[in-house]
Amino acid sequence: MDSSLIKTDLGGQLPLIASGKVREIYMIDETTLLFVATDRISAYDVVLKNGIPSKGALLNLLSAHWFSLLPSLIPSLQTHFVTLDLPQSLLNKPQAEGVRQLQSRSMQVRRLKVLPIESIVRGYITGSAWSEYCKKGTIHGMPVSGEGGSKLKESEKLPRPLWTPSTKAPAGEKDENIHPDQATELVGWKNAKRIEELSLEIYTKARDYAFERGIIIADTKFEFGVDEETHEVVLIDEVLTPDSSRFWPADEYKPGQGQSSFDKQFLRDWLTQSGLKGQVGVEMPEDIRERTASKYAEAYERLVGKKWEEKI
Repeated sequence: MDSSLIKTDLGGQLPLIASGKVREIYMIDETTLLFVATDRISAYDVVLKNGIPSKGALLNLLSAHWFSLLPSLIPSLQTHFVTLDLPQSLLNKPQAEGVRQLQSRSMQVRRLKVLPIESIVRGYITGSAWSEYCKKGTIHGMPVSGEGGSKLKESEKLPRPLWTPSTKAPAGEKDENIHPDQATELVGWKNAKRIEELSLEIYTKARDYAFERGIIIADTKFEFGVDEETHEVVLIDEVLTPDSSRFWPADEYKPGQGQSSFDKQFLRDWLTQSGLKGQVGVEMPEDIRERTASKYAEAYERLVGKKWEEKI
């Protein structure tokens, strides 16, 4: 029997206001939302038919770890995280339909205006950035080179981390890599500048923290909102998880080739090799699900310092 949670159902106890590739968002009140991470998994902008058991809980608890850690490293950073506790309205009905499914996989967050860009930071050249570089010598339209003007190799560490935003596409459509100047057009100069500053600072602090624990963060994606009362830019959504980042084992790193990973690159590779890239309705075989789950669990354990089995 498949134990993964693909869809939540609270029986109308809270209004469902959005459903993304992985998360479902319920409204608690006018200022607070309930983010629920399902076990769905997507690759190449397509959600697969079956999920990864306990993946949603892992993403949720790893994000909570970062939401707790990062403000201590970056005092000016604000996040949308409020608590891992369920709202009182649901605690009053603990046996109700779907409520027990929410333990460990949900968090209460501040309701904010979402800024319409994906804020990607790249510390190493891989993925779509490598593809563009091979064709044009650029990353998101920006000319790049290695130390001393040398040609970059696949997976090579960049001379400095790059802020490389993308559009935030509606459900069912693909995000588009854009030049930072285009991000300014989408969110305004002040917001774009603050997003860039925060993204690079968060990445740098997280990169160093992870490397001490044997993980290279090759690149990662952040999302931001804005507090409409204070006009402050706020870190939202998930943060520094295997879904939103490329995690590589530091002891196996070899520039000039693709890398083994602790993220869903393993799943992407299987889809590509099977001729299933971008296809709808694909169901993962059991061995792929188990190996993907194992990769995610190892990343969690290295970053948090606790066994994943103890948390579920």
